[in-house]
Amino acid sequence: MHALVILPTYNEADNVLVLSREILAKDPSIDVLVVDDNSPDGTGDLVSGAQQHEARLHLLRRPRKLGLGTAYVTGFRYALERDYDRIMTMDCDWSHNPRYIPEILAAMDQHDMIIGSRYVPGGGIENWLWHRRILSAFANFYARTLLRLPVRDCTSGYRCYRREVLETVDLFLIRSSGYSFLEEMVWRVHRAGFRIGEIPILFEQRTAGASKIDSSEIYLAAWHVLSTALRPPPLSLGSRRVEPADGEGLDDQVGNAPTD
Repeated sequence: MHALVILPTYNEADNVLVLSREILAKDPSIDVLVVDDNSPDGTGDLVSGAQQHEARLHLLRRPRKLGLGTAYVTGFRYALERDYDRIMTMDCDWSHNPRYIPEILAAMDQHDMIIGSRYVPGGGIENWLWHRRILSAFANFYARTLLRLPVRDCTSGYRCYRREVLETVDLFLIRSSGYSFLEEMVWRVHRAGFRIGEIPILFEQRTAGASKIDSSEIYLAAWHVLSTALRPPPLSLGSRRVEPADGEGLDDQVGNAPTD
């Protein structure tokens, strides 16, 4: 196994090096790729300096803040141009704790995609205000219902994909560049017939830096989910052309999630 962890960053100077070291310490087969959107706080420069002493740390700089979804696609393209067979995404603010990485990678033996889930038994959220909890729970219910997804946490960015998934799902047809990229991506993976599992994680509030999501992102994500449900985009699958009936094509979720 050769795994790549993609960390999209914008002003994460307080977190990026410590988190990268923690990830790299989990397994010698793991590399880290930081995709930095020209952070004014010097995040990219810190990573560039650290690369001199760590061969498994990689950096892609982008000229400006271009959106979370496009950062993922940039990282996916980097992985597919190399020999990585497991590609993981994480937030760079410690809300996704690296301690779950070994369990996620182990679960990939039986699945094509694993989601670190707040909403399966054993998962949860720490130090969030009540209104954020309600908003997150509703966003997941909304996406799960409209897109008919048998996944409990559609908005989690803590994920791992087999190489074959990214090779099959045409990433460049994805219409979203923001946080709704996560919902559209899981919809595409499900519709392509791949096996999706979830493992429980504790989502932790960031302790340094500031959140990048704002109300406009939330409204855009809600609209994108609705438009995907009402006017599904083309799938343009590659070698694996599977069109399962709704609810088919997935293994039982690792966390044994209940259904609505």
